[in-house]
Amino acid sequence: MELALLIDFGSTYTKVTAVDVEAEEILATAKGVTTVESNILEGLQQALEEIKPCFGGKLPEFQHRLACSSAAGGLRMVAVGLVKELTVEAARQAALGAGARVLGVFAHQLTRAETEQIDHAGPDIILLAGGTDGGNKETILHNARMLAQTKGGKTVIVAGNKSAAEEAREILLQAGKDAVITENVLPELNRLNVQPARTAIRGTFLEKIVEAKGWRRAESYIQGVLMPTPAAVLNAAQLLARGTDDEPGWGDLVMVDIGGATTDVYSMSEGLPSKSGVTYKGLPEPYAKRTVEGDLGMRVSARSLLESVGLRRLAGYTGFPEEKILSYIEFVHQHTDALPSGDEQWQMDTAMARLATELAVERHAGTLETLWTPMGAVNVQHGKDLTQVPYLVGTGGVIVNHPAPGAILKGAFFKPEQPTFLRPQGPKMMLDKKYILAAAGLLAEIKPGAALRMVKKYLVEVSDEAKRS
Repeated sequence: MELALLIDFGSTYTKVTAVDVEAEEILATAKGVTTVESNILEGLQQALEEIKPCFGGKLPEFQHRLACSSAAGGLRMVAVGLVKELTVEAARQAALGAGARVLGVFAHQLTRAETEQIDHAGPDIILLAGGTDGGNKETILHNARMLAQTKGGKTVIVAGNKSAAEEAREILLQAGKDAVITENVLPELNRLNVQPARTAIRGTFLEKIVEAKGWRRAESYIQGVLMPTPAAVLNAAQLLARGTDDEPGWGDLVMVDIGGATTDVYSMSEGLPSKSGVTYKGLPEPYAKRTVEGDLGMRVSARSLLESVGLRRLAGYTGFPEEKILSYIEFVHQHTDALPSGDEQWQMDTAMARLATELAVERHAGTLETLWTPMGAVNVQHGKDLTQVPYLVGTGGVIVNHPAPGAILKGAFFKPEQPTFLRPQGPKMMLDKKYILAAAGLLAEIKPGAALRMVKKYLVEVSDEAKRS
């Protein structure tokens, strides 16, 4: 029997999944309270104690012990580039795809006030981009000199104009920064190249950030923290979509992960126009795309969710008075571990999650615009066309534990009254009922075929009853 222990050090809970790799089955799952401040192993040991009864009271020998982490703030990054719509956006996509939490993005030449903002944010890594290869050099060098004066962001990954990268790195090294060069995220106009930067970010995470946040204490038991948790989920989503050489994937998909602090949306799709007569405009987007909406969380970000979706809209969805909605939002903001109790609280949680899904997917998906020219009307697409994506996967506590998850997931669907937002049109809805995605993303590092088959096995289709919600 080949066993794997897959660990997710979350900001609140440390979750463990014990897997029989040969049988491709989950043997046990459990969670303990994450204890970063004292000893990271304490929360892990709590979870391990919970799964002992599944193995006759004694833990077996696990051949693989792999972990991901979003605790202690996860991987915190700032992206700096030249033009907001081009190199800055490319840098942001690289950071998000690496599983980072992007604290800020900065365009053009950094000012003193902006470097103070970066210091205040306290990023683990700064991604410095700017200029296509052979193009503008002045901005990236100016920004390197400004970043050299910052106290935060000791590690800087240079992913800009290759003609200026070495000089930028030297400026940063002389200031005592750890500077790494990788390929330009935008080597040519309209050609995105984010994977090398994602690889460099992950390497830095493993070498420096893991140690700085105290994860070395856990090395006596685990083989290593491989990646940030969002990167593990992205890994699983990409595996499920594309498959392996021996096992086909499902094809294009969208995934929604609603948490207490953020709502993350993932899409595995080229997103090219699906209708004839539509012209694509703007920076091409990566096949594997992740966006993070920090104002759309169910607990920590409940107040900002209310502000973003609107009190009247929340109240209208539930039919409750606005005062009741306000009271519940304040309650869950103050009690971030609170679970809904009773029908009314379930209805309010449903409304919050449904509208968070609507807005997060609206922001993630592409848009269609009609422009008038001397030759007549022209339809222009910005971002990804997700209308033909066949699968929608839901994860996160509020979706997984909901009695009718379709009531939430249908918020991601295309709306005829909003035809300019290119959201999925009637996809098959799937549920991550066993929280397999992050674990599968870890397992995929060593056993991709087994990981893929397990994801297929444990994702469940949302019932017809839930679909009608």
